[in-house]
Amino acid sequence: MAMLEVQNINVYYGLIHALRDVSFEVNEGEVVALIGANGAGKTTTLHTVTGLLPAKSGTVLFEGKDITKKPGHAIVRLGMSHVPEGRRVFAGLTVRENLRMGAYTRPKSEIEASMASVYERFPRLEERKNQPAGTLSGGEQQMLAMGRALMAKPRILLLDEPSMGLSPLFVGEVFKIIQEVSAAGTTVLLVEQNAKKALSISDRAYVLETGKIVKSGKASDLLRDDAIKKAYLGE
Repeated sequence: MAMLEVQNINVYYGLIHALRDVSFEVNEGEVVALIGANGAGKTTTLHTVTGLLPAKSGTVLFEGKDITKKPGHAIVRLGMSHVPEGRRVFAGLTVRENLRMGAYTRPKSEIEASMASVYERFPRLEERKNQPAGTLSGGEQQMLAMGRALMAKPRILLLDEPSMGLSPLFVGEVFKIIQEVSAAGTTVLLVEQNAKKALSISDRAYVLETGKIVKSGKASDLLRDDAIKKAYLGE
């Protein structure tokens, strides 16, 4: 059984049909990429899965449970964490306070151990734990957004454009961390415009064009696909 199963979801913004019968699945332990051009509907898909946007029709199943109508906070409690596009850290709060915000669904007794685990994965966050998040670099804020999501101890992590606006050095670091998170047992759904990077670390991928899934397969096969190379890999 798939950990996450999205079945024929349709989403509208007013009269605009943003997602058209989108279906895909993510199995436990996989890294699955959702690639596509700007405006293809990638962020809309994640927002619908995590309860931030209502679907007009269709179903979202998480570990066999129908979560289509559940609010976002209830979905987090079930074991799904979302790292939004643009990082969305709380600029006026310290790094440590931001991390604690990510643990609001967890028992107080477990928070310090989770904090230690996040600091181990992101040593830079520990160095800056008392700094306001707004004073961090873009790459550091991305690490904080990922660390905050991991504080909820998710079964699946949804990442929206984690490399956006980062220097090549930080892009490499962020993708390395995604691989480490996956290796530690967290399932990952990755939305990413840097298709080559996304496909290089994913097991499978889906291609979204104007609100529709137009292609899917093993990530390694899509990396070699001539149409994908031309459209998304700049080759």
